[in-house]
Amino acid sequence: MQAAKTFGQFWSLRSLVLFMHDRRWLIATLIFAAVLYFVPPPEGLSREGQLVLIISLSAVILFVTEPVPLPTVALMIIVAQVLVLGLDSGRVARSLMSDSVLFIMGSLMLAVAIVKQKLDKRIAYLIVQMTGTGVFQICFGVSLVCGVLASIIGEHTVAAMMLPVALTLISLTSDDPKEIKGLAAVLLFSISYGCAIGGIGTPSGGARNAIMIGYWKDFFFDPANPETRKFLVDYVGWMKYAYPVFLLQLPFVTGILFSVFRPERKNLKRAVARLRKQIEERGPMRGRDWSAVVIFLATLIGWIALSEQIGLGTVALMGAILFLSVGLVRWQDMNSGVNWGVVLLYAATISLGVEMKASGAAEWVATSFLDMLGPVHMDHGLPLLAAYTGLTTAVTNTMSAGAAVAVLGPIALRTAELAHESPLTLGFITAISSSFAYFTAAAHPAFTIVYASGYLRAADFFKVGWRMAVMSALILLLAAWLYWPMLGT
Repeated sequence: MQAAKTFGQFWSLRSLVLFMHDRRWLIATLIFAAVLYFVPPPEGLSREGQLVLIISLSAVILFVTEPVPLPTVALMIIVAQVLVLGLDSGRVARSLMSDSVLFIMGSLMLAVAIVKQKLDKRIAYLIVQMTGTGVFQICFGVSLVCGVLASIIGEHTVAAMMLPVALTLISLTSDDPKEIKGLAAVLLFSISYGCAIGGIGTPSGGARNAIMIGYWKDFFFDPANPETRKFLVDYVGWMKYAYPVFLLQLPFVTGILFSVFRPERKNLKRAVARLRKQIEERGPMRGRDWSAVVIFLATLIGWIALSEQIGLGTVALMGAILFLSVGLVRWQDMNSGVNWGVVLLYAATISLGVEMKASGAAEWVATSFLDMLGPVHMDHGLPLLAAYTGLTTAVTNTMSAGAAVAVLGPIALRTAELAHESPLTLGFITAISSSFAYFTAAAHPAFTIVYASGYLRAADFFKVGWRMAVMSALILLLAAWLYWPMLGT
């Protein structure tokens, strides 16, 4: 009996130790937050601003270390705003549901509906019909198609649709992965980088874009002041700034991939012939396929024509309603396919971003950052834009792009005001450079999806990623320096 009791105590102690080890970052974060809570706020920072920064820093640590599921961090942010900041729960609840959040939710629902139609092989055959059977041309075509689609419906959707396309071409070339390692790498990375750079092109390309549009409207737009209408950035307005940046990167993507990896085949005639046979066996597109295309195009037109009047989020939800109403997708598919935790995560981080501005925390951080850049003459002009490009790139490689923009957005916009720079310019710099998370397989949803194919190694991402990051940053800064001033920023 004594032995059994001793064993039970040992097992309980062992379970406690294991629990403490698994949750070590959560415990460390809570201790870190508690210590900062009792530290007096620095000069120029209000007590409320200090508490907002404590919540933000704690959230960042939990985003990076993931001791608990990320939606749990979102719930912690919401509860902390009530318990720590002392905000009214109704105010916090209202701040969670903005048009940006509706847009993110609607886009995820549309993504599920589009993937459900299974048009992957037809898309693959369409690409090779446009490009020919040369590997270089096919890779460029894959990046172009992925980029264009990702700029509209989001990168995770496109990567999920296009992975079977690449795997079809790979498997039809050879059954032995060792014989086509280089070919597999250029095809799969064409998908992932096409998606990553294309996501900057339009507001629907990523949550980060919608978040920044929401910040511009919340922080600067005044219905009584016509001069502030420029901060109501609509679908086409965003494209004018961002789409050329995406297009300029495209040829460099394929060039960089072929300089790092050496595909074993220069031509895929045999694989394309097999693919053509499979398409012919499936027959022509049916009514359901065309219905999905029509609804998708109608949603796109709605984003372009109606976003300023009724909001991007409302249009996205209307598209999802159409898919459900005509029976192209079931609610069970939507419910299981949409990551509702992602919606909650973005809602909570946007809400916290609003409080960063309201509390003065964003202004204090912006002032401190400018003071740090001043001695090295990087507190204005192109050097300031370069500094924020580097800062955002570093942050976004440790958390999701949407979370990075939610945290850095208010700081960047306040920095622009203090430095007498354009909030539009610095906002675009922050939103676009948040897509430069190229270094790991977990950095982008598209990267994780192609990595799951089993053809790529984790080291491959960094090998090509640092080259991509340098190229993307240079093109972004050139656009900000030479092109954006022509648009009136």
